[in-house]
Amino acid sequence: MKRLLTFIFIMALLNACTDKSEKIPVIGKASPTITDGRFTPEIMHSLGKVSDPQISPDGTKILYGVSYTSIEQNKSNRELFVMNIDGTDNKQITFTARSESNARWIDGGAKIVYLHGGQLWVMNNDGSSPKKVSNVAGGIMEFKLSPDESRLLYSTDFKVGKKAADIYPDIPKSTARTIEGMMYRHWDHFVETIPHTYIASFDGKKLSEGVDILDGAPYELPAEPFSGLEQLDWSPDGKYIVYSCRKLTGRDYAFSTNSDIYLYNIETKECRNLSEGMMGYDTDPVFSPDGGKIAWLSMERDGYEADKVRLFVMDLESNERKDITDIQSNIVSDRAPMAGKIMRHGPQIPEKFKYNVESPVWMPNSQGLYFSSLSEGLKQIWKIELNGVYSKVTPDEWFDFGAPVLLTKNTDSGVVVDKIITTNTSMMRPAEIVSISVADGRWSMLTNENGPILDQIAPSRMEQMWIPTTDGKKMLTWVVYPPDFDSTKVYPSILLCLGGPQGTLSQGWSYRWNYKLMASQGYIVVLPNRRGTTAFGQEWCEQISGDYIGQNMKDYFSAADALKAKPYVGKMAAVGASYGGYSVYYLAGIHKGRFSAFIAHAGIFNQEHMYMSTEEMWFPNWDNGGIARPDVEMSGAPWSDNPVAKRHYANSPHKLIKNWDTPILVTHGELDYRVPVDQGMAAFNAAQMMGVPSKMILFPDENHWILKPQNSIHWNREFFAWLDKYTK
Repeated sequence: MKRLLTFIFIMALLNACTDKSEKIPVIGKASPTITDGRFTPEIMHSLGKVSDPQISPDGTKILYGVSYTSIEQNKSNRELFVMNIDGTDNKQITFTARSESNARWIDGGAKIVYLHGGQLWVMNNDGSSPKKVSNVAGGIMEFKLSPDESRLLYSTDFKVGKKAADIYPDIPKSTARTIEGMMYRHWDHFVETIPHTYIASFDGKKLSEGVDILDGAPYELPAEPFSGLEQLDWSPDGKYIVYSCRKLTGRDYAFSTNSDIYLYNIETKECRNLSEGMMGYDTDPVFSPDGGKIAWLSMERDGYEADKVRLFVMDLESNERKDITDIQSNIVSDRAPMAGKIMRHGPQIPEKFKYNVESPVWMPNSQGLYFSSLSEGLKQIWKIELNGVYSKVTPDEWFDFGAPVLLTKNTDSGVVVDKIITTNTSMMRPAEIVSISVADGRWSMLTNENGPILDQIAPSRMEQMWIPTTDGKKMLTWVVYPPDFDSTKVYPSILLCLGGPQGTLSQGWSYRWNYKLMASQGYIVVLPNRRGTTAFGQEWCEQISGDYIGQNMKDYFSAADALKAKPYVGKMAAVGASYGGYSVYYLAGIHKGRFSAFIAHAGIFNQEHMYMSTEEMWFPNWDNGGIARPDVEMSGAPWSDNPVAKRHYANSPHKLIKNWDTPILVTHGELDYRVPVDQGMAAFNAAQMMGVPSKMILFPDENHWILKPQNSIHWNREFFAWLDKYTK
């Protein structure tokens, strides 16, 4: 959701810059005719992207958005829709050439406030009479209404640093940048502005001048690069704001993940640190409906971005704070086996919640929360009471569910949750809005945005395999088969090397690495949840830190060997991005003929140089055995005597280039400051020097991902052409 909001804002600004009084054709729903049943990159980009369902105040309707893509215009456009709570009477209510986003109900559901062209607009709930009600310099990224709708929070750019003309006014055309500290560039841009969040009065007709919550301090609120206003929340009485912020700059910011939770008094502007002494990421704070408690997500260790995500609750009267996922609790669900440890019948088994928590939402009685979590390879919705008793809401089906939005009803015992409105995805289709019964977990689709297109595509079969690993464990590996798969034939295959390095191959849908698309081109797609993935407990996740070259590489070989032993699996390619690109570069030096082709996107090739050229230093520092402070003996730097770091650097992929003998395609975005583009250049140059068949494709206007529609199609065409050449 955070990444989606960032993308929507970027597209809104792009549209704002190019739209000339609606002269540009409106981008709307596509209706391609597919005669051969084949899923192609062009068809993939014709799908609508459903997001952000919002329930009306009376609980009878849902407001949401769909983004449509024009390959010709090379951009997307997001429109708004309203439907009944059961999915009936679905109507599109905006038809413009510029995106609408962040839409919310106001005035009891009679009106809708939203962002359009970077400014706040208000319209009737049927889309009529739209009016612009703000004029914020630089545009609004996102907003959040107060409970009584009299004020709102909005985020916008805040200038930091000095430009050349500020230093030497007599040479205003100088383009020099003056750098005096770390974090001068981040993700895909040089840091000349950062987000700040403002409080402003709002009467439905006009937005007042905003008051900066940080009062000009040089900190990000919300944090870059993916956070949004889920990092701030209003108290029910509207008198306080709770927010997450990492109040660090420069070198301290680069090496630390220590964000804190702050309680801000709107009237006095006093601010109190609620998570003082908690040294890791503290994020996503939410007030309880009774105003007496605040819940937030918390990692324990500074400098470790993949630490276990716990759910903390603080009582504001007693100031007691506790991790309610760390309570030895009675597991009460008989629908939800956790790694085989819960008995469906018989005695209850005490166990604390071992997975990561996402998107917490309070129950209306303030006695517990709903949240989503990746568990055993699927993103599910759970609920937990304040005493730590938890259970799974959603069934064990092959879908990933999004952040929960609660539909409540009044009963004799008070307000209770009746249903959960959210989205779900699978590897076979993108997000659709669904309604989930909290009583039994059954769910139904409320939208079918992409059904008419996907119904024309030949279906692919999916399989869940538990592959033995070299250390006696079992690894969940998803396998996606081509349409009309015939086990008597032989098919080329693709082994996907996951990025991160921490992450999960679950039932998510991606427009960048799309497994249905790969299978539709005639490939068996192999998706191993190797060591370092996050949905199988912290031990499985943490094993990869300090051991990039070890067990997870053996896990890849276990998956490759298990599939290549099948009579229907022929030549296999290994592909991946970011840490997955690192994996490809490393596997190229050790695979001993297992793979017939490699493709690396935005991969780490030279770890030593990467350490000194990336921006978020906590990542390479921790994973090379360091801690949050860079100036101590156990640093993760190349010059450290730390044995973990020395082992990693000694085995960097570039040290194994003499073993490369397999064709490799290298792709990279030139605006990638996370893994700078010279990593890809170095890998390609080395392959060329070794006489290895190789090709490099650079995208000057892309960052760590390939996002623009025509660039994406170009990338996919090259991706499959390379695989076809060497594996078919």
